[in-house]
Amino acid sequence: MFIGEYSHNLDEKGRLAIPIKYRGDLAKGAVVTRGLDNCLFLYPKAEWDKLAKKLSELPISKANTRAFARLMLAGAMDVELDKQGRIVVPEYLRTYAGMKKKLVVTGLMNRMEIWDEDKWNAYKKSTEADSSDIAETLGEIGV
Repeated sequence: MFIGEYSHNLDEKGRLAIPIKYRGDLAKGAVVTRGLDNCLFLYPKAEWDKLAKKLSELPISKANTRAFARLMLAGAMDVELDKQGRIVVPEYLRTYAGMKKKLVVTGLMNRMEIWDEDKWNAYKKSTEADSSDIAETLGEIGV
């Protein structure tokens, strides 16, 4: 289970150190892909396989399902931790997420999100300001 928020730097070779507490879950491989809200999603291989299977079962006759599958699958890249616990974030994904040097890695149960620090702070500020409305909406669906 991934939870928490961690600040890390992206080095000049596009490498990102993964928080120590998350590394064991990525020992068997991981997949990084385009996420939503201008971040990247990082899945352990087993979780990625579950998601990829669900995406492959979506109806190709629907434009939105095709678009979402393309976003997630075409942008995906297998990554492995090096001896220092880092992954290489491909340049096309860094560009997609507008990443500079300072990044934030967040844990969201079965995946991590990787954010440019400025984008994360702006997103978090906006979400925190709307927290009452968000809570009310979630309450309506039983959360």
